[in-house]
Amino acid sequence: MWTVIYIAPTKSMAEKYQQALAEEGILVQLRAVGSNPQVNTHSMEILVPESEAEEAHEILTHIIGG
Repeated sequence: MWTVIYIAPTKSMAEKYQQALAEEGILVQLRAVGSNPQVNTHSMEILVPESEAEEAHEILTHIIGG
């Protein structure tokens, strides 16, 4: 089961976080929030497998805070 660990305010930011998590070996999916997923200004959910959620959240917190 996939779990949302963060909602990024833009698609480009979500893709940046997706790449960083993938480099750490975490499986990542992005899902648009809103009616038109093609628009870059929509928020994006960052999802990871439930078993990796805690580790992914720690990595993401470090990236955002650092």
